[in-house]
This record gives sequence, C-alpha cells and structure tokens, in this order.
Amino acid sequence: MGSLSPAARAKRRETLEWVYELFPRMKERRKQAGGTLSGGEQQMCAIGRGLMSLPKILMFDEPSLGLAPILVQEVFEIVKRINREGVTILLVEQNVRQTLALCDRAYVLENGRIVLQGTGKELMADDHVKEAYLGL
Repeated sequence: MGSLSPAARAKRRETLEWVYELFPRMKERRKQAGGTLSGGEQQMCAIGRGLMSLPKILMFDEPSLGLAPILVQEVFEIVKRINREGVTILLVEQNVRQTLALCDRAYVLENGRIVLQGTGKELMADDHVKEAYLGL
C-alpha cells in the first residue's frame, strides 16, 4: 500500500489536532489502549474516530447512554460544536429534553412509526411530548 502524500499527511495531522482540541483527554490518553478507557473516554474516542474521515454527516446513536450526568452535558456540547463547524448531525437519543434543546429538526418515533415531527422548539411545546417524554 502506498504512503500518503505530504498534503494528505498534513490534512490528517490537522484533523487529529481538531479532534484533540474537541477532546483534550484523548490527547493525554493517545498511547493508552481503547479498551482500558473509561466509558466517557471510549465515547470521545469513538466520536473522534468518526471525525477523522471528515464526514459531511455524522450519526450518533445514544451518545449519552450510561454516562455520568456531567459527561452527558459535555457530549451534548461537543455534538453542538461539531454541528456548528459544518457537520450535519443525525442524533438518535432518549434524552429528550437535551436533544430537543439543540436540534433544528426532530422526529418522535413510537413503535417504529413517526408520530410527531417539527423543530425542537415546537416539539418541546407539544402537549403529548410534555406528558409522555418530559414528565410535565
């Protein structure tokens, strides 16, 4: 297999530095085996790996699952930042309040069917969403 061109190597380094900027802990842990990272660190590593390919769209499937509350907030902030930097985000998440607060467009699935759709703000104000998903 051929080696990367100097331009490709420079782009890869630049992308890695961006990932390290998003996740400083990953730079600290760069020599550590992935399986020995904490749950939150593994989530950061997975997101970073996805970003290395410079995707136009990135799907997150339950990124907050099993994380401590402080890490959940950090993951949502990172998702928001990645989106601000031009990557479209497809987020599948049961943390309804946080998800609706950051999304442009949302769909509520029940039994595999879309039952509601709209902006995050519209769905936050929806009586069914409030009762069924927000406990209000």
